[in-house]
Amino acid sequence: MRLENKVAIITGGGTGIGKETALLFAKEGAKVVITDINQESGNQTVKDIQVNGGEALFIRHDVSKEDDWKKVADDTIKAFEKVDILFNNAGIYIIKPVAEIELEEWNRLMSINVTGVFLGMKHIMPLMVKQNNGSVINASSIAGLSGAPGHVLYGASKGAVRIMTKDAAMEYASFGVRVNSIHPGYIDTGMADYASEITGDSKEKLGHDLFPLGRLGTVNDVANTVLFLASDESAFTTGAEFVIDGGATAR
Repeated sequence: MRLENKVAIITGGGTGIGKETALLFAKEGAKVVITDINQESGNQTVKDIQVNGGEALFIRHDVSKEDDWKKVADDTIKAFEKVDILFNNAGIYIIKPVAEIELEEWNRLMSINVTGVFLGMKHIMPLMVKQNNGSVINASSIAGLSGAPGHVLYGASKGAVRIMTKDAAMEYASFGVRVNSIHPGYIDTGMADYASEITGDSKEKLGHDLFPLGRLGTVNDVANTVLFLASDESAFTTGAEFVIDGGATAR
């Protein structure tokens, strides 16, 4: 029960990494607020938590909208009276050469991957300040650490998340609020399916070619790292980058 009596907000909690993390948090004793643009998948995550005796709430949420974030903050306080953990997980992925990126695509991805993280910190971290304690985990990527063809748009968004995390960590350290980023490589989710489709390589080949450990990451690989950062075990960790990439960026 590493998160006993803690309240966590997880964006994009209906599928993939977000869902796996929500299930793990609930298993470890947290009350979990699931937010997602997809109401059906978000409600299913809540049901999966409740059937195992956990406590969860779903809020339909477009992370790029400030009014939606205000509602998430208000509804969480009404339901659970506090917020201890924020996992800014929601994001989208586009692979395209620079010259083929439409401005509309650029703005849409940035509004979710960057503005969504900013708004989450803006509206949730002040609630943590009131209790002089909290942990924020922002989902970046190895694309925010190193370059790759076709990743100018996505990499720019994840590089922004990386630096915003460090800035926020310095700004809020004196208030007891920790802010860290995670940097996964390809994880076996819909994003890896998309990468496989774009590149023409199977997921097995992507895992073998890109990662020294010889496989794609799993959602559990990421969720376990997020759990550590959410828990008091990481009480002296802030402004840090946690790379979950099977060794890819060590090359």
